[in-house]
Amino acid sequence: MIRKLARGKWRLYSRKKNPKTGRRRNLGTFDTKKAALEHEREIQYFKRH
Repeated sequence: MIRKLARGKWRLYSRKKNPKTGRRRNLGTFDTKKAALEHEREIQYFKRH
């Protein structure tokens, strides 16, 4: 899940909530939405290889 932050950056969050905290894990902050999308693709690839 990618969300735009108030300061104009983009943050990648995990899809599932962390059971310990009840919030989504921060998987990185990026300057552009494209960079966040590319990193999300890399994570999905890594999970299956």
